[in-house]
Amino acid sequence: MQQNPTLLSKLMSGSIVLQIVIGMLAGIAVASFSPDTAKSLTFLGSLFVKGLKAVAPVLVFVLVASAIASKKQGVQTNMRPVLTLYLLGTFLAAVTGVLASFAFPITLKLVAAAGSTTPPSGIGQVLNNLVFQIVDNPINAIATGNYIGILTWAVALGMALHHASDSTKTLLNELADGVSRIVGVIIRFAPVGVFGLVAESVASTGLSALLGYSQLLLVLVGAMLFIALVVNPLIVALTLRRNPFPLVFTCLRESGITAFFTRSSAANIPVNMNLCRKLGLNEDTYSVSIPLGATINMAGAAITISVLSLAAVHTLGIAVDLPTALLLSVVSTIAACGASGVAGGSLLLIPMACSLFGIGSDVAMQVVAVGFIIGVVQDSAETALNSSTDVLFTAAACMAAGDMADRAPQLASNEI
Repeated sequence: MQQNPTLLSKLMSGSIVLQIVIGMLAGIAVASFSPDTAKSLTFLGSLFVKGLKAVAPVLVFVLVASAIASKKQGVQTNMRPVLTLYLLGTFLAAVTGVLASFAFPITLKLVAAAGSTTPPSGIGQVLNNLVFQIVDNPINAIATGNYIGILTWAVALGMALHHASDSTKTLLNELADGVSRIVGVIIRFAPVGVFGLVAESVASTGLSALLGYSQLLLVLVGAMLFIALVVNPLIVALTLRRNPFPLVFTCLRESGITAFFTRSSAANIPVNMNLCRKLGLNEDTYSVSIPLGATINMAGAAITISVLSLAAVHTLGIAVDLPTALLLSVVSTIAACGASGVAGGSLLLIPMACSLFGIGSDVAMQVVAVGFIIGVVQDSAETALNSSTDVLFTAAACMAAGDMADRAPQLASNEI
């Protein structure tokens, strides 16, 4: 006799996207009618994001180590084309940000500097920090969410165990499957987490709090939409030689929406891993490219750095020539690759870009403060673009090379 499904089972098996939208609307409603109640629900969002951030480093470590250790001889991955797409997309995003800033010049009413936060002093310091992240202690890297260090140790361990016994490789695979199941349970609580995050944000800042920086937000979000809906589809179309929009919209819907609310590329890694699995991509490729993309594929960050830096330039009346604008695009690309995969990670790299124009750190940090003010929308849109593009470019490279799993799920054939 078949039992009727319980409410909990319906929630656990229903459309996660629809549930997230419902959670968002419920959060806005609660914050609008009772801000005090909404603020008391902050722990729901914090608990969800903390859960993702807690499991993501472990997941990345075991998946990458397992994938490399279990890689069969003669089986090729497509990391080189994925990396090419990552860097090309980030550079074109930086150029788009520069062009948007010249087309719609913005001047700011600068506010107080952002406390005692210390940004990198230049590209050399960013590269120096990356080198020290590579040689970080593996336990400390996992505990602090240092994904460069995690990737380094996972690759090293995977290579060291590549010639291990089959039983050792099986243990690694089963460990990766077990952690993935834990992630799946956490992801099903995304609607509750989104409810808490939205309720707290609206209650704290209000829907009208962003109106003072509406032009800046329009340029930032407009540039990000242009990348997501024009530039990225063009890149994918040239790569796949077919209509890119089914894949583009799948990535935006399945990855971009959750990233918009978690505001962390690192926290969204489990979501992207699951989407790659649903798309039927080769795990040997995406288990490395997705966590790597959360670290270096930062199109949204490149736009943020370019636009806010040029906003400071326009505010101070500094003339900018074409070579300097191109140099800013390169610097923004490098800086974006060094941005951390956490909420607001790109803002502290703005002073580095401002230094190209001789703008001191006191003024630059005031621009950073503006970034934190508009971060409710800016950082959410930036993370949605960053994270969804990780899957998009990984999928494009895999599909172009036929680098798919042996048994691609139904989603891969129906939607793409």
